[in-house]
Amino acid sequence: MEWSFHPAEELVSALRAGAVTSAELTDEAIARIERDDEVVNAICVPDFDRARAAARRADQALARGEDRPLLGVPVTVKESYNIAGLPTTWGMPAHRDYVPAEDAVQVSRLKAAGAVVLGKTNVPLGLQDIQSFNDIYGTTTNPWEPARTSGGSSGGSAAALACGFGALSLGSDIAGSLRTPAHFCGVYAHKPTLGLAPARGMVPPAEPALPVELDLAVVGPMARTARDLALLLDIMAGPDPLTHGVAHRVALPPARHERLGDFRVLVLDEHPLLPTGSAVRAGVHRVAAALADGGARVERHSPLLPDLTEAATLYMQLLVSGSVALFPVDSLEQLRIRVAGLSADDRSLDAERLRAMVFSHRDWLEANYRREIHRHGWRRLFAEFDAVVCPITPTSAFPHDHHPDPLERRIAIDGVEYPYFDQLVWAGLATMPGLPATAIPAGRSPEGLPVGVQLIGPLFEDRTPLRLAELLERKIGGFQAPKPGVPAGPAPART
Repeated sequence: MEWSFHPAEELVSALRAGAVTSAELTDEAIARIERDDEVVNAICVPDFDRARAAARRADQALARGEDRPLLGVPVTVKESYNIAGLPTTWGMPAHRDYVPAEDAVQVSRLKAAGAVVLGKTNVPLGLQDIQSFNDIYGTTTNPWEPARTSGGSSGGSAAALACGFGALSLGSDIAGSLRTPAHFCGVYAHKPTLGLAPARGMVPPAEPALPVELDLAVVGPMARTARDLALLLDIMAGPDPLTHGVAHRVALPPARHERLGDFRVLVLDEHPLLPTGSAVRAGVHRVAAALADGGARVERHSPLLPDLTEAATLYMQLLVSGSVALFPVDSLEQLRIRVAGLSADDRSLDAERLRAMVFSHRDWLEANYRREIHRHGWRRLFAEFDAVVCPITPTSAFPHDHHPDPLERRIAIDGVEYPYFDQLVWAGLATMPGLPATAIPAGRSPEGLPVGVQLIGPLFEDRTPLRLAELLERKIGGFQAPKPGVPAGPAPART
């Protein structure tokens, strides 16, 4: 029997029942990686010897009657997380030899839960792209179509899951980096509420692993089922023991509803700054139809929705100003000259990104204050709705584009080209205010590529979009393993 595509919760049950051993699961996963990963290139840092040793220890623990949430389950970890004894480079050649001495806090939690770490998954340079390629580890391709991207920056993790390389993976998200690869590869991902899961040790190479509170960025789970997302989130959630964990414990509220028919959902498929491609629009409509068929209250408009144009502008301002602070640009004075030359009437996202590169602290504080106004708007909306369904990006996976200047790249939406980074407006809708968002499969494009949507929920009510994701998985189907050379049909519903 092959186990590679079974959900993690089924593997846990099989391990406890003695139907399979962790050593068998690990050997099967390693054999699949060695056989299938040459083209996909998802696993950039294999750790097979230590994985086999961990599997043997897990089998011994199972034989003693130990019961931990992921005991014996093979998983992968995004390259950007520190794992003691393995390189952490973030794809930056200058740091190709950096090897941390300690695990990131989330890696420690994975191991404490009994998971077997197979290795690390590929990322873009500095985690700063919607694709996953770098000069150290090369390019991760889409398991459905090698000429297309797997997404970024957690593209290696999404591709690994789609190929059966482990049951779960750790990723991170500041610009859709969990959700976009899940959408492109046909798997599940959850962007937690900002601050719910500590990120200590998910840090640029050679930087100290301090317990800092990140702005916009989160760490989160990736899986092939919605229930597996919830399983891994329960392990990841909770304050850093060095800071808030001294005094606080996590107590996530239960999902607002258990039945699909009880949910109140706002469905969005249009953005004022960017069109939605026909394949993604069809995926949103498919989910909306399933909700309505299940008895949910589905609305297409609400006066309570915060202004989408201002939301996208604020997101770009906060994202770019923070990124420039982390990865300083060399020509700051030239940037100031370019900004001074912008027309005051130019409110395009390209212009807003350029202005954000030279933000002062006062500029950032003003943007942050406007963010708080948006957060309050979302609180009012979620008093009337339980979730928002909307795109993750406007298209399915696009062809590899490695132009050295990302600002020169374009994204084609139904044959019309737009600035490459404008496609982040949908991801930023949840990221800017820090809301939880679950990425789910929602069908296939006419070319047979996966299409996903995101379910955005209220702050710290992560279980609500996760439960809705589980109910929709039963209704419309979920993950389907890619079959090379065979166009994909709809995923079968889970029973």
